[in-house]
Amino acid sequence: MDHPSSTTAPLTRRVFAFAEGDREQSALLGGKGANLAEMTRLGLPVPPGFTITTDACRDYLRLGRLPDGLIKAVRAALQAVEQETGKGFGDADNPLLVSVRSGAKFSMPGMMDTVLNLGLNDKTLHGLIRLTGDERFAYDAYRRFLAMFGEIVLGVQGALFEELLRKQREQLGVATDTQMTTEGWRDLTRRYLRLIESQTETAFPSDPLRQLELAIEAVFKSWNTERAIAYRRATRIADDLGTAVNVQAMVFGNAGEGSGTGVVFTRNPSTGERRLFGEYLENAQGEDVVAGVRTPLDIGQLEKRAPAIYTQLRELAERLEQHYREMQDVEFTVERGRLYLLQCRGGKRSGMAAVAIAVDMVKEKLITREDAVRRIQPEQLVQCLHSRLKEGVADKARLVGTGLNAGPGAAVGQIVFDAETAVRIGKPGRGEEVILVRRQTSPDDLPGMLAATGVLTAEGGRTSHAALVARQFGIPTVCGLRELEIDEERRLVHCNGHALREGDWLTVDGTTGAVYFGRLATESGKVTPKFQEFMNWVDELRTLGVRANADTPEQAKEALEFGAEGIGLCRTEHMFLGARLPLVQQMILARTPAQRQRALDRLLPLQRGDFEQIFRTLGARPVTIRLIDPPLHEFFSDLEADTRRAVLALRVIEPGSRKLARRERLLLRLEDLHEANPMMGLRGVRLSLLHPEIVAMQVRAIMEAAAMAELDGVRPHVEIMIPLVGMASELRAIRGHLESVVQQVLKETGQRVEYRFGSMIEVPRACLVAEDIAREADFFSFGTNDLTQLTYALSRDDAGPIVRQYLADGIFDFDPTERIDREGVGRLMAMAIEGARRTKPKIKIGICGEHGGDPDSVHFCHTLGLDYVSCSPRRVPVARLAAAHAALAVEGPADR
Repeated sequence: MDHPSSTTAPLTRRVFAFAEGDREQSALLGGKGANLAEMTRLGLPVPPGFTITTDACRDYLRLGRLPDGLIKAVRAALQAVEQETGKGFGDADNPLLVSVRSGAKFSMPGMMDTVLNLGLNDKTLHGLIRLTGDERFAYDAYRRFLAMFGEIVLGVQGALFEELLRKQREQLGVATDTQMTTEGWRDLTRRYLRLIESQTETAFPSDPLRQLELAIEAVFKSWNTERAIAYRRATRIADDLGTAVNVQAMVFGNAGEGSGTGVVFTRNPSTGERRLFGEYLENAQGEDVVAGVRTPLDIGQLEKRAPAIYTQLRELAERLEQHYREMQDVEFTVERGRLYLLQCRGGKRSGMAAVAIAVDMVKEKLITREDAVRRIQPEQLVQCLHSRLKEGVADKARLVGTGLNAGPGAAVGQIVFDAETAVRIGKPGRGEEVILVRRQTSPDDLPGMLAATGVLTAEGGRTSHAALVARQFGIPTVCGLRELEIDEERRLVHCNGHALREGDWLTVDGTTGAVYFGRLATESGKVTPKFQEFMNWVDELRTLGVRANADTPEQAKEALEFGAEGIGLCRTEHMFLGARLPLVQQMILARTPAQRQRALDRLLPLQRGDFEQIFRTLGARPVTIRLIDPPLHEFFSDLEADTRRAVLALRVIEPGSRKLARRERLLLRLEDLHEANPMMGLRGVRLSLLHPEIVAMQVRAIMEAAAMAELDGVRPHVEIMIPLVGMASELRAIRGHLESVVQQVLKETGQRVEYRFGSMIEVPRACLVAEDIAREADFFSFGTNDLTQLTYALSRDDAGPIVRQYLADGIFDFDPTERIDREGVGRLMAMAIEGARRTKPKIKIGICGEHGGDPDSVHFCHTLGLDYVSCSPRRVPVARLAAAHAALAVEGPADR
């Protein structure tokens, strides 16, 4: 019963017929609803229907119930569909059945819920049988409806329906659904109804209007399921957008001969090749394709079996691509030889395909270069450089099997069988490398897929849920490996005579579809001509500079290959590890200046060689070198533990020995250097001021290397950065000392080298007094890693559990160690920039924290007026594109 509308404010129109909307209304009608309206307006064969707006969803989420007046408006919209189809909703003689589908502003494939064949009950079922003359088809439609409605609307576990279906097939001795008899489907519907009644303790709702009301509410609820929230978090879609609901007259791909359903892309979503790409299932409904419950046929088979339908489909798909000027993902159904389009949207694609399609469409004059740059998301560029199997390592003896190549790139990891395990132990770059192995993935598996390095499924095709997610997030994936037998209870998998356990290593090649046991060698992706052409357009549009964080000549070379314009952070302490560690330990442990100088004299030529190679690699591009800035414990963690164990042992076996005395002296010295909080101890500018001979050696090595490069015609651009400065007096004191070293080297070498001294801004106090510090600095670079830690009083090394819990509880909207906190850290940065430029209007200011590779942070740096960002070499293309987006005023990830 509808309540007075005055209780809901503001009163807005919440239901639109397809014929009343257009593609520009995606915020109100959702992407699916807006595109259905656009296709209807174009006169394409779209079954009639209507859209319930995102406003209604937001009202529902706010009120906890359907807004007043909504069902009345739905009834009115249903009457229009009845008139157009000549059928009646709930009519026992000529029943209208509908689908109820979600559709948010931004595509979220598989994340929210769908109910098909709604409107069936015992009376309308028999009407459907009389109309079609096909009892088997009608019961097939009914059992699908009961399973979907039971799980999505009534909360019955989907596995219970699957188990009854499995038992029914076993009982009749059939392997597939298409072999099921009329009696089999009839018996299964009875079992489904009994299951629903036993699980819900109430009879199945037979009133079609009540079914529709409950289904609409269920779709609204699905906006806040765990999988939908996880997807939005991964794609940075705002939580307050809500979803629309599309109610559409059913057409039946499971209506027997001449019927089927499928999904096509107007171009290959993995490679970008311009040809129809997709899959088709005969005698099936749409959810069968995307759910992966049956492995479909390649769309080319439709051309052979129904050439007229294929030709019509190809022409309509081409028309949609030309109209939208974008590669399209089209869902279609054929009912007894008649083609219907159920959905179109911009197709999800791999990063490599996205770039190739954008470049091709510019050349086809469908879009401009600016359009092309706007369309590619920065993270998609990472996928272009995805790892692949090294040449010659694909050993046939290790081949487990070959499925469908669903997500490009190669991945190596340990087998896990469920999303929970993948999340617990996986996370690319942070935890164990894992391959998620599933019979088929569902939207509930999304967190596990994001935590895995690769995915393998036994069922499903290239348009299944697994494949769609893989392409979007660049996860190497193989689908439809039919021989794969998974025993989740015993944590085993069998395939073509191979038996593998959870924890065993597996290699999946999402480019070819091959799966190998063991760990095969991989290599990084390479820049293609189309990628390079696209990036040239990017560089023409951006105004923000992009440098790389690189500590070695090899990293510097890689950075240039990815388009870096210089080095924004060279961390010199990273040059002291490995075989050089004992020299560094001697230098720090030295008790006298003479002892320390001997160690420094041995380190000097090593440092000079490092810097010279970097300068020669970079040429005239700027190189910002941060003087030593480690918490000292990083150099002694193993040494202190080993020394303590040795002292304890020697006190037992060699008491009073000289060896014991030496170890005891070393242990005392290590204890003298011990700090309760090393991150806030003797590091950065403090270490430089207490032990200036260390940084004097570094500056001499830098300037001697630059002078040697000058002799060979290289023109190095040297920027020496003092870390952890919080007071102008600190920078003034150490710069004065180091300037004398620079002048001495220049006098000795007779060379002129362009150099600057600057400060790393990573202490909150430095942001507050930047106006004063700028008097002593030639440039600033924000070290946002430490600035964030010091602002929040959180350590990245220890705060993982805190951050995860804060994100889960909604205290954090995002991880501030990954994206700049605009309100806190960002305000400090803005204050520092304003203060510095009051003192020196043209002072160069950049950022070298790893936030420099985060697209949203790059947007923010552009708005602050920074000169450049710096990030790890493989994030450089991401930062370049994000900078171009900022220049074009493209909506940033955090603005969705």
